[in-house]
Amino acid sequence: MSLILGGLITTTTASAEIAQGQDKGLLSRNVTVGATSYTYQVYVPQSLRGKQKVPVIVFLHGIGQRGAGGFLPASGVKGSMAQHYLEKVPAIILLPQCRKGSYWTDPLMDRMVMQSLEQTVAEFGADPERLYLAGVSMGGYGTWHLASEHPGKFAAIVSICGGSPLREGDRFASVARRVGHTPVWVFHGAADSVVPVSESRQMVEALKGIKGNVRYSEYEGVGHNVWLNALGERELLPWLLMQRLHGAS
Repeated sequence: MSLILGGLITTTTASAEIAQGQDKGLLSRNVTVGATSYTYQVYVPQSLRGKQKVPVIVFLHGIGQRGAGGFLPASGVKGSMAQHYLEKVPAIILLPQCRKGSYWTDPLMDRMVMQSLEQTVAEFGADPERLYLAGVSMGGYGTWHLASEHPGKFAAIVSICGGSPLREGDRFASVARRVGHTPVWVFHGAADSVVPVSESRQMVEALKGIKGNVRYSEYEGVGHNVWLNALGERELLPWLLMQRLHGAS
């Protein structure tokens, strides 16, 4: 995706390795957007060693985990992509936190996430060709928003029980055109009473209409907690980590 934010760090100049002795585990970091400081978490697996060009997975939480402390409560993290994959994924997991009363689609939250990502890439020498975006529920809406606002930035995206961030106009086709041919995997429960399954169905159809690179998994009888099914998909992680901005998908 082309970045529209001023003053972002050029990722191509970042170190391409995890430095010896560099902190690992769940780390707390801060980013300043305008006059406001935001705390975010970044998980660096203990297994990462030496000169590895590391991918980054940005995970956007749902509405219940909003706050200002930058620490997702255990009840919210449990079952999420972050908790499920800790120490199982050869990647850094970036965990921004949306402020109470805000949404991932808000311009300020957009800037906060993108600047947190650029800081993470620079600090850990992450691979700018392998930046991934995933989110659940409100985070699923945020995933579509960020992917469409920053086309060409993410190598792949995963939307779990999300939907179009647009409230009017051609809600699905407009987003699909901007997401383009970015590899996408969409998950939704057919019995979801919180976010209608039609949100994902229509987005998938819009992507198919432009011959987009989309996979769709819908689960009969499953409600809003479809993330448990999504994270149980054995192919998800290998599929995600094989995607590159300028490589085979």
